[in-house]
Parts: sequence; C-alpha cells; structure tokens
Amino acid sequence: MRARVRGWRWRHNPLRRRSDVVEAWTVLVVAVLLFVVAPLAGVAAGLHAHERASARATAQRAERRPVRAVVIGETPERLSDVQSDRRHPYRTQVRWTEPGKGVRTAWARVPAGTPAGEPVTVWFDARGRSVAPPPDDLAVRQHAVTVGLSAAGGTAAVVLLAHALERRIALRHRLAEWEREWAQTGPRWTQPRT
Repeated sequence: MRARVRGWRWRHNPLRRRSDVVEAWTVLVVAVLLFVVAPLAGVAAGLHAHERASARATAQRAERRPVRAVVIGETPERLSDVQSDRRHPYRTQVRWTEPGKGVRTAWARVPAGTPAGEPVTVWFDARGRSVAPPPDDLAVRQHAVTVGLSAAGGTAAVVLLAHALERRIALRHRLAEWEREWAQTGPRWTQPRT
C-alpha cells in the first residue's frame, strides 16, 4: 500500500534534494502566475483593446456617414448558400436624394438577398466610397473580450510551457544528483563483505 505524504518537499527531510526544493517553489510560482497573473494580463489587454476599439469606432463614425437609399441594381438571379445569409453583403447600385445635390447613384454594399426597390442604410466615407458601417458597441465589446481571453490564454500557455521545460531540466538535475550520490554509496553496497 502506498501512502502519499503531502508537502514533503517543504519540510526538512534527509531524502529531500535541492531539485525537490526548486520544484516545490516552481509549482508555487506557476500557480500564482496561472491564477493571478494570467487573468490580470487578460483583463489589462481587454481593457486596452476596448479603449482602442472604442476610439477607432468613434473616429469611423465621425468620418463615415449613413445614407438611406433604395436598391436599384440587379440582384443575383440565384444566391449561393453563403450569399443567401443576409450578413454577407454584395455590391449593387443604390439611389438616394441628397439635400442640395439632388438624386445620386452609387455602388454600395447591401445585405445579400435584398430585392430591388427595398430601402437600405449604406455608409460612405468622405470621398464618397461605399464602406462598411462602423462597429457598434457590441462589436467593440466582443473584440475586447476576444483579445482579453486570447491574452490570458497565451499567458497561461507560456507559463505552462515554461513549467514543462523547467520540469524537464529539474528531472535531469535530479537524475544527476542521484547518480553522484550512488557513486558515493554504491561501492559500499556492491562490494562483498568479509
């Protein structure tokens, strides 16, 4: 029957070697890094990403303008499965009336499957080019959460990889210590007694 003694690497023990003490401290450091530092790194990266994405979205809202237009272009006769999903836009012609400039026509991105004559909101930049709408608050939050989780996961992966490398090195040192000690005690055990 095998009895497991917890914490033997921390207590003074004649069987305890230097590599055992190093491994015990390493496990403690790895636990702190995984449960404290990795989440903090994720939170910091997420907050930074949220701040930058919010600023970028605000700048895009300032330089882009929405226009309520009517689709006048030809819609594809038959949409593929991907195009039939309304989240995937395609380019077609739209028409709108601009105060002081009259009726205008341009190519713009509209949701797939939008029939001719249906009103849509399209976005244009300062040069009159059709652009994607600026990200909304939900997209900014999703981006921040994704960056935060990726940073926390990356930090944890680096910590675990470093711990695995340290364990491999510690095992080599432990085997070398055992070899040195056996070289000292081995001859006493293997020589015949007279």
